[in-house]
Amino acid sequence: MGLNDRPSGERVHISFFGLRNAGKSSVVNAVTGQALSLVSQVKGTTTDPVQKAMELLPIGPVVIIDTPGIDDVGGLGQMRVQRALQVLDKTDVAILVVDGTLGMQPDDRQLVEQFQKRNLPYLVVYNKADLLEAPLVCQANEIAVSAKTGQNIYELKERIGRLAGAQENTKHLVADLIDPGDVVVLVTPIDSAAPKGRLILPQQQVIRDILDAGGINVVVKESELTAALAALGKRPKLVITDSQAFKAVNRDTPEDILLTSFSILFARYKGNLTEAVRGAAMLDKLKDGDNVLISEGCTHHRQCGDIGTEKLPNWLKQYTGCDLDYHFTSGREFPQDLSPYALVIHCGGCMLNEREMQSRIRHSLDCHVPITNYGIAIAQMHGILARSLGPFPDLAALLHP
Repeated sequence: MGLNDRPSGERVHISFFGLRNAGKSSVVNAVTGQALSLVSQVKGTTTDPVQKAMELLPIGPVVIIDTPGIDDVGGLGQMRVQRALQVLDKTDVAILVVDGTLGMQPDDRQLVEQFQKRNLPYLVVYNKADLLEAPLVCQANEIAVSAKTGQNIYELKERIGRLAGAQENTKHLVADLIDPGDVVVLVTPIDSAAPKGRLILPQQQVIRDILDAGGINVVVKESELTAALAALGKRPKLVITDSQAFKAVNRDTPEDILLTSFSILFARYKGNLTEAVRGAAMLDKLKDGDNVLISEGCTHHRQCGDIGTEKLPNWLKQYTGCDLDYHFTSGREFPQDLSPYALVIHCGGCMLNEREMQSRIRHSLDCHVPITNYGIAIAQMHGILARSLGPFPDLAALLHP
């Protein structure tokens, strides 16, 4: 990702679905103006979802996803179908490509039902319009195109643009919690796991949101927090810390200054902060032998002292006194069967888009498995959950039902 690129998790995800040889990949290539996907007359040429972050006019920064045909057959084919359907979890705008010479098939209609069930905005695109003897009569959410001749491709891009524009996330990480001129202190530990020469993505995004709101950023390591607070000419409105430094930062931050973490801000921004707080109550109910799933949305290289695989299990052992069984997933992995787990602890999800983060939360709740967030769990285990939720007074009732 370049310095000026929008993170993938902040881009509108536009996914193309359909039967084999309906022309999905050809339509994708026509819309993007690139040979993004391999095209041939052989059914099942696209065997895995193909994903690319790009600028697409008139929409702007997007992620385009081409998927395998949802009518694939055989054992391997069914695995491809499953991979295609998993893409629905992160899709903001769905494009169903139908072979216009054949019309809608039962599998196409099942996909439309999936779109509607998930409340996904979608378009039905009848491809191969150049082969039709008479023009198709299309409904409001349908369009006939030809990827081969370019017929109506411009109009298709305009239609996709209108749908995509309506999906832009208008929520804020922190801007709605501060006023112009407020000082916000950000505590960013620099340890062996910190990337060389830059801050991690959540920290970058929070800094930018504060700047956009007219706030004043003060960025320090946890070891310099006390000195920074003493040197400031005015009291900060808020201190935001990396969750793993919660204990020390809580100790060094005066009680009359609001305190929270990057992870908690992301739980509110992309996830469900209310459910994360409810899920943290399960920490007090864990018992020996319980399975705990610790899930991260990114695939960074695990190092000594990793927060997910080392620090969280150690804190859980200290807090619960139980011998728990830990399971770890990262990136796009997230179990379909959550029944073995007593609790899911998820990262803030900075690398996931809102749709995928919400899908994981919804799936956990549908499976009746509590789900919480790194920051919420760590605050609970350090006895400072109530304080870390200070910027969100509407959640106080959840702590004292």
